[in-house]
Amino acid sequence: MSLTRKLELLAPAKNLAVGRAAINHGADAIYIGAPDFGARKQAANSINSIEKLIKYAHIYHSKVFIALNTILYEHELEKVQELIHQLYNIGADAIIIQDMGILEMDLPPISIHASTQANNFELEQVQFLDKIGVSRAVLARELSIDEIKQIRSNTSIELEAFIHGALCVSLSGQCYMSQAIGRRSANRGECAQACRLKYTLTNIKGKILVKDKHLLSLKDLSVGEKVAQMAYAGITSFKIEGRLKDEAYVKNVVAYYRQVLDKLIESETKFQKGSSGTIYPGFIPDVSKSFNRRFTSYFLSERAKQMASLHSPKSFGEPLGTVLESKNRHLKISTNLKISNGDGLCYIDGNEILKGLRVEKVEIDYLLVSEALSIKKGTQIYRNHNHAFLKELDKSNEIRKIKLFG
Repeated sequence: MSLTRKLELLAPAKNLAVGRAAINHGADAIYIGAPDFGARKQAANSINSIEKLIKYAHIYHSKVFIALNTILYEHELEKVQELIHQLYNIGADAIIIQDMGILEMDLPPISIHASTQANNFELEQVQFLDKIGVSRAVLARELSIDEIKQIRSNTSIELEAFIHGALCVSLSGQCYMSQAIGRRSANRGECAQACRLKYTLTNIKGKILVKDKHLLSLKDLSVGEKVAQMAYAGITSFKIEGRLKDEAYVKNVVAYYRQVLDKLIESETKFQKGSSGTIYPGFIPDVSKSFNRRFTSYFLSERAKQMASLHSPKSFGEPLGTVLESKNRHLKISTNLKISNGDGLCYIDGNEILKGLRVEKVEIDYLLVSEALSIKKGTQIYRNHNHAFLKELDKSNEIRKIKLFG
């Protein structure tokens, strides 16, 4: 019996191209939407595309998991059963499900992963999944390291946890806000993201406490510095959220966490890589340079402070520097980072609203920006569009190689 445990970096793919990019940049496994019945209706894929991705992934011993994680209606069961057989026949490594009715079907011998939508936030639920033969539980984002340890100590099922990406303000699988407001059910793959809208908070007497803020919009999860703790706690698969994210985002984030996991694996003999090959990215990965609402560790170590992105649900990007002077279309900032023509900048103005602008020209002493402005000295400036970095990502393609000898 092996004393080592494989650690899997699990990446999202909205389509074949993004899936290939994720594999090239170090993913040990990919999760992708089926033609139907996935929790991201806009990220559906044909059987033909999925088969091509599976064949490519298996070259590197990477796996492909198919998301079938919506709640199902009675009239859909036969179609879902046929679809699962199709997926098994083309080599899919597992299906990700929420509706336990699937377990009553005539299924092929394919691994079954219980989606985080299946309410995997307590020991008893994970023990139930373990008992009925589910291969893996995708744990709720709300769990702490100590709670993960408790689950690991009392189950033998594989454990998967999120390490990066968007957060739901409600427990996954138990949010009915989108359905209640717009008749679009998150449990049917049609979340309208009502939590990203503006709201006004009043007290019981009707007094306005906070007006027109994104009160339910959370920052994004990012726990690169806690991956080792999660591995020692019992996590096998480290999941990046984002089946609607573009190729550039996936390249950067996957390459970053590939480096994090490789560093851990190289320093600890009890862990090993989940697939074959070495990546050679043509850029320095940095998750702050991709879409983010600023970051939080959420509940992983302790309840994080200021976990909401109150000013905007849009991307802030990377902290760039602070304002020294602004006048008309001229902006001077204090920064150690290189700025390029075409960069997108943003800042929170005096009314606590996120404002954006574009760098038209980089001069010696100042930036010529897209509009006249007057920003208070000391204001934090962020860069949410890094023109030079995106060009580097665009050039980064075939970079994963398998060593044949030595």
